[in-house]
Amino acid sequence: MTRSHVLSLVITLVSLCTAAETPAQMIEEPWSEGGLHGTIARPGKPARGPAVLIIAGSGPTDRNGNGPPNPDGSKPFLNTDSYRLLAAGLASNGIVSLRYDKRGIAESRALASREDDVVFDHFVTDAITALQSLQSRPGVASVVIAGHSEGGMIALAAAQRVPVAGLVLLTTSGRTYLALLRAQLKGRLPPDLEARSDAIMDSLAAGKRVDDLPPPLAALFRPSAQPFLISIGNFDPAAALAQSKVPALLVHAGRDLQVGQADFDALRNGRKDAQILILPEANHTLKVSPADLDGNRALYSNPSAPLDPALMPRMVEFISSVTP
Repeated sequence: MTRSHVLSLVITLVSLCTAAETPAQMIEEPWSEGGLHGTIARPGKPARGPAVLIIAGSGPTDRNGNGPPNPDGSKPFLNTDSYRLLAAGLASNGIVSLRYDKRGIAESRALASREDDVVFDHFVTDAITALQSLQSRPGVASVVIAGHSEGGMIALAAAQRVPVAGLVLLTTSGRTYLALLRAQLKGRLPPDLEARSDAIMDSLAAGKRVDDLPPPLAALFRPSAQPFLISIGNFDPAAALAQSKVPALLVHAGRDLQVGQADFDALRNGRKDAQILILPEANHTLKVSPADLDGNRALYSNPSAPLDPALMPRMVEFISSVTP
């Protein structure tokens, strides 16, 4: 089991490589560097201007916002196409983008054959590799990083090391990874398991691995995932944003089941000058969601549903405002 199953566990514990013209005005081309593989999406009539690096969220989420097929060959629980829709929206507004499979995922899987070998800094250095490749591309005047969920944490860490024109944090946690996970589990476990879960996370936050795992928590805190959890556990996105001078757009989804109001408030309080966009009816997939839980969850498996219509105009406005 891989790390993207954290989402389904939490909720139920409670490319083509040939250039192709797809949505109107978007041309897709394969990209690779340093073992990473992804897709450059560009408008049909390119001109010098800004570009966007799209960084995926947690787990085996590929460049398009989808998970791997289930062992029986059925469609994955996570099947949104959200990142490809972002790329298409940007291209239709004349903006180049790069989205890529993280190490260990899809076409970049050769970079990490074992889950134990992946830590947060690997994702940060991979993002920098993609960022610098995009910055060196002819016609790219500047680069904005758009990080979704955990990808927002990666974006913040990468921007601490390499100058960028701006940051778009899409439904990104304002708390540490372990604090967010603790909040997601709170009240969804029997009291004894919740106390044990808290103790496990206390140990991980202190950099200590845990061997004695209760069976109901064994998948979530499995030994192979603990190096990653330890490495990211204390990264504070609100503090990183507060220390950053990079222009930022904070996007909050009002019906997000994973990243809530407290996270948005923590980010916003750290940077009063950050621009904000609130999508009251969107969920974590950045799509307009019904208010009921079943309807919300159904969007995780609906790649044909469009992004919230308010998202792209505001992103384009922000990108234009930070472009030299």
